[in-house]
Amino acid sequence: MEKNDKKSNNVLPDYSSFFKGAEDNGKVPAKVLKSIFKSNKKEFTISTLLYFVKACALWIVPIVTANVINIVTTPAEPNHSLYALFFNCIILLILIIQNLYTHVLYINYTSKALRNVGVGLRNSLIKKLQQISLTYHKELQSGALQSKFIHDVEAIESLLNQLVINLFACIVNVVITVIITVVKSPAVTAFFAVIIPLNVLIVYLFRKKMRVTNKNYRKEVENVSSKVTTMLEMIPITKAHGLEDTEINKMESSLLNLRSAGMYLDHINARFSSSSWVTSTALSAICLMFTGFLAYTGKITVGEVVLFQSYFSTISGNIQSLLNIYPEITKGTESIKSVSEIMISENIENNSGKIKLRYVHGTVQFRNVYYRYPHMTKNVIKNFSLDVDPGECVAFVGSSGSGKSTIMNMIIGSLDATDGEVLIDGKPMGLLNLHDYRKFISVVPQNCILFNGSIRDNITYGIKNVTEDELQKVLELANINEFLAALPEGLDTIVEEHGGNLSGGQKQRISIARALIRNPKIIILDEATSALDNISEFHIQKAMSSLKKDRTTFIVAHRLSTIRDADKIVVMENGEGIESGTFEELINKKGKFYNLKTLSEINT
Repeated sequence: MEKNDKKSNNVLPDYSSFFKGAEDNGKVPAKVLKSIFKSNKKEFTISTLLYFVKACALWIVPIVTANVINIVTTPAEPNHSLYALFFNCIILLILIIQNLYTHVLYINYTSKALRNVGVGLRNSLIKKLQQISLTYHKELQSGALQSKFIHDVEAIESLLNQLVINLFACIVNVVITVIITVVKSPAVTAFFAVIIPLNVLIVYLFRKKMRVTNKNYRKEVENVSSKVTTMLEMIPITKAHGLEDTEINKMESSLLNLRSAGMYLDHINARFSSSSWVTSTALSAICLMFTGFLAYTGKITVGEVVLFQSYFSTISGNIQSLLNIYPEITKGTESIKSVSEIMISENIENNSGKIKLRYVHGTVQFRNVYYRYPHMTKNVIKNFSLDVDPGECVAFVGSSGSGKSTIMNMIIGSLDATDGEVLIDGKPMGLLNLHDYRKFISVVPQNCILFNGSIRDNITYGIKNVTEDELQKVLELANINEFLAALPEGLDTIVEEHGGNLSGGQKQRISIARALIRNPKIIILDEATSALDNISEFHIQKAMSSLKKDRTTFIVAHRLSTIRDADKIVVMENGEGIESGTFEELINKKGKFYNLKTLSEINT
């Protein structure tokens, strides 16, 4: 049993299914919350039972207090003996002391459920972010994603905390206190009933405005978070061009908007809190006068004045808490809607039921392919056709924005043709299980992406059981040994964030080694040698010439030395392949490629 518990504690919950079937944004919070409570039913049930035990002191202590006051003020009354006094005092102590243990148990079970929610939501978000398409990732700003992952999940955790610990407690306390009051005095009960509609009226008056202001504030937080992320990425460029003041001014404008939205939200919350407090406090004073009058006229005892005043304070305080919870509920439900924007997105790569490739030969065919990005009317790829045989090396050249990288992303499977089709070994890309297909390809992007870890970890990323011989061969092919000896820990040198302790050429060679160690059948090099000096590029070109055997290679490059030995060069312009052939064929043709080649020679 203990082993099973430990095993279950190591499994993170997945709440992805909670968002399915709730595409109506207004119904999402209710469905998600219902699913969360259902999945943690055991913990919430036990914590509920424990709450009734631990909280019984709140309801019984006023009764015991009233008994003690009545005993000491009217000792001549029957049953008002010294024994009765001691008995009530012992009950009082037991009720107080039991809370020491039951409260800890209550929090333990409640905490287990609430902490599950936080990690479950973040785990679900991580899985979803790995599933959604590249185009959707490009539409989402990274700062907004971070805000959803951190701040919105925290707001949902806070919402559940309010619902489970505060809202439930407040409702139970009010209900039980009202029941006892009904039994004790219908007249006082009728008076108590007045405070509920008055406080509910305050919530009604502020509800819409609080919902709108919370939503506006969340949008401003996401906007600032996104701009901070962009600013940090731009710091090298900003400093290089002396644009620090420009960036500061841009951020100051966003921060001013955030401050205004936050101050307005605080203003609305303050008006809401003060109005509800004044109402509750004023009614409490009236209650004291009313029960005092009843005691003066002999309708109730002196002890019952204290009893009803305590109960009134309990009801008033709990309704006050309910009113104060409302902003958190509004904020939390808005955050559930925010998270659901990602969780209910259908813009994902669906590999279910698709062809799982056991082997890739490397045949790639484009058949009258068109592509346009979502929400755009202009095609960025137009009527593109190309046949690539296994083992061929195909280079793409052309000006920026001509469609080269888009073609590469279609080979990877990150983008789907809007018309026409791309075939891998004769099979349409749309029918392939892309997860399995990508095990046979390697990509070296233009911007090298390294994570904080050792050089060894960066090279072997995602590959298990790499032998030392395999690793050394890749180090030699990628010309990494040339600089490795100069590093303090060699292969175990830790790469700083974004590879800050490495040169551009060193980072690119690590990125190339990461691609080579996967032993791919298709290699995609998107400006992979752009940051290398001439000597390093020579070594890489030499390595690549031996790797081309039995591998299909796609190269995007501006350097003619990188593409001179390609089996086929495709010249791109405005999304179309306007020329193709070998280097010599295109030079002899004296067309677009010839002009590019001449221009390249002039620039060098």
